[in-house]
Amino acid sequence: MKKASSTDENLRAMEAASAENAAACIKLRLYVIGDTQQSNRAIVNTRRICNEHLADRYHLDILNLREHPELAAVDQIIAAPTLVKIGPLPLRRFIGDMSDTRKILSGLGLDPSYPG
Repeated sequence: MKKASSTDENLRAMEAASAENAAACIKLRLYVIGDTQQSNRAIVNTRRICNEHLADRYHLDILNLREHPELAAVDQIIAAPTLVKIGPLPLRRFIGDMSDTRKILSGLGLDPSYPG
């Protein structure tokens, strides 16, 4: 019986750790329109911010509204490029080429002076 109890405890601990990691993950969607200079800058800047400041704590989807215009309704997108922080709440939106790193980090709830 002790083995089953120990196994159950280990399983519960692993599930709790997995849930904690999922909660710590910042979920982002970047909406762009085609292969424009501003869209490309937004992609590069967003990936740089994520890699430098979020390491393995983010999930980024890049959605091209030129190919799938119906996706704009999902997050009520009225301009592009737009970066949407889906989770954890609160929801945040950033419009432009994502070149203002301090503004993005602050909006994501991160300390802009902290490197990672």
